[in-house]
Amino acid sequence: MAKTVVLVGALDTKGEEYAYVKQLIEAQGVATLTVDYGILGPPGYAPEVEREQVLAAGGGDLAYLAGGGHKDAAMAAAAAGLSVVVRELYAAGKLDGILAMGGTGGTSVATAAMRGLPVGVPKLMVSTVGGGDVSAFAGGKDIVFVPSIVDVAGLNRISRVLFAHAAGAIAGMVQVEAPAAGTDKPLVSASMFGNTTPAVDRARHRLEAAGYEVLVFHATGAGGRTMDSLIADGYIAANLDLTTTELADYVCGGVFSAGAARGQAAPRAGIPTVLAPGCVDMANFGSPETVPEQYRSRNLYAWNPNVTLLRTNVEENGRIGEMLAQAANLASGPVAILLPRRGVSMLDSPGGRFWDPEADAACYTALKRRLRPEIAVYELEHNINDPEFADAAAETLLQMLAADGAAR
Repeated sequence: MAKTVVLVGALDTKGEEYAYVKQLIEAQGVATLTVDYGILGPPGYAPEVEREQVLAAGGGDLAYLAGGGHKDAAMAAAAAGLSVVVRELYAAGKLDGILAMGGTGGTSVATAAMRGLPVGVPKLMVSTVGGGDVSAFAGGKDIVFVPSIVDVAGLNRISRVLFAHAAGAIAGMVQVEAPAAGTDKPLVSASMFGNTTPAVDRARHRLEAAGYEVLVFHATGAGGRTMDSLIADGYIAANLDLTTTELADYVCGGVFSAGAARGQAAPRAGIPTVLAPGCVDMANFGSPETVPEQYRSRNLYAWNPNVTLLRTNVEENGRIGEMLAQAANLASGPVAILLPRRGVSMLDSPGGRFWDPEADAACYTALKRRLRPEIAVYELEHNINDPEFADAAAETLLQMLAADGAAR
């Protein structure tokens, strides 16, 4: 049976472009199904799912919105309705991949629907913002962005080539399947940074030897969001969250923030979780000149030409500790917290550039003060990257997995 690519777009203004891509995809032996959410004029061609259905699913009224004076309401209704329609198509087996094209508005609407699909479903967005920071549009999902170079406004010698490449890409994505890897092992997620690599690598090897497949996420904002998204979607059996540094970026306004809810997904999901304050000694900025003025006199470290680290202080660590406790307190399943008393990163070790026991203690004190009393806290006289700490983290998680499995 042929695979189906769902095309979502505003066919009133971009019908010509979608018809072009539709033809190219079908020429590859892939079926298409079009969903229209345009409101201002007639569609460029007849879609399988009409705008009335999309807007109704989003609580909007086409007659009210078609006048063009309520663009904000129209965008909201289109995004909400398209998300509903796309999920229904996927659940009915009518969506193997999805493609959209547009500017900022179209990108916002289409990617809202794409984010509602599971990881692994091909998602391709041809966008005028495709070459910039698309993290807000992607969320934690595997959306492929193709810069449109020129606006999605007609066919020309540039757009024809780029749209053809997009058509070929999505056709290939839905037709190529990953080879079977044998029996799937339970998945464990783990967070890592350059400054916690020794700890996470050692713990990962221990978990893999015990029969688990470990997915390591780089704690750069997008990494934390993606990890939390996979946990929320039910893919992950346990979480080894040793690198919660994205909370430091949230508190300090750094470039690697994953938002205030970072770390809450695993406790909410009730899966066995080990939390540690890895790399909360550092908030990340770009090159030195990008560091905000209020931090210029603080302890800064040029990690590389494009990354400048700010050593978090006592006050900031207190806030981070409270956020870690808030995340752990949401737990509906087993959770434990490991605190390395000899530093939370390579730089935060005795004699290191970021060694600050007072700041670390502020994090730990705030965490323990706000934590539910029944949640286990283990304080180890080691740096987070010491083998003893990594072994303790892995063994704690394995014990929790064993107990959780027996309880089930």
